[in-house]
Amino acid sequence: MSNLRFPVAVIFSLSLVALGLSAYTVNERELAIKLQVGEVVEAKIEPGLHFKLPFVQTVRKFPSRILKIDDAPQRVFTLERTAMTVDYFVKWQIVDEVPFYTSTGGSQGVAMDRLREIIKNSIVTEFGKRTIVEAISVERVELMRDMLANATETAQGLGVELVDFRVKQVEFVSEVRNSVYNQMREERARVAAETRAEGREAAELIRSTADKDRTILLADAYRESQIIRGIGDARAAEIYANAYTKDAEFYSFYRSIDAYKKSMGKAGDLLILDPNNEFFQYLNQSRGNQ
Repeated sequence: MSNLRFPVAVIFSLSLVALGLSAYTVNERELAIKLQVGEVVEAKIEPGLHFKLPFVQTVRKFPSRILKIDDAPQRVFTLERTAMTVDYFVKWQIVDEVPFYTSTGGSQGVAMDRLREIIKNSIVTEFGKRTIVEAISVERVELMRDMLANATETAQGLGVELVDFRVKQVEFVSEVRNSVYNQMREERARVAAETRAEGREAAELIRSTADKDRTILLADAYRESQIIRGIGDARAAEIYANAYTKDAEFYSFYRSIDAYKKSMGKAGDLLILDPNNEFFQYLNQSRGNQ
């Protein structure tokens, strides 16, 4: 019996070793492929426990999580040939393990080097299509979207997906910073001057229109007042004429009394006339009757 135990123990040990070499696991955060003599024989392996032929087949695993490239700022030129530095980062993810393995040998370092070149080319291309103002302010969102689309199309053969492309900062290089700022300052000053000129022109137009309307209103009002005054004077003359024809003596007396009131109605008034003047005829007549 002792002679049989040793071979059994050896066989059992070898079986355990073979089982250990043939079993492997894949978790939810990994992508895996099975290779046989360097060729892919199985892909899209589900998470869990799996088996392979020991010594003949091997398994390569890759992370399925989102990875990040955050390199040093890249120097680019705008449409006006102005030098700038672009600080950026890119998030990417392995989505197809077979082309990723065949194109990069399964190396993340190789994949990141290729992505860096693709991304740099995309940055240079998209910034070269835009002016300074468009690059740093007006079209920042559109710029990042175009860079992501351009780089994604180029990176399709690597089995990866570019998840996000962000420009963190855009700066002018030191030798052109001051000149560019002066140029932008002059441009803003020109726009401001044009806006002020347009405002002054609009103000003058509004002011002249208001003056014209005022003149027209005053002229119309004066014309209406003259018409009304003429009608009133005519009516008054008619009333006076009717009164005069009814009693001319009383009308003359009334007009003289009204003249007395108007000429001597205020305290301190002084009027020097001949007592026999026709102006005092009714006063003289009054004294004479007494």
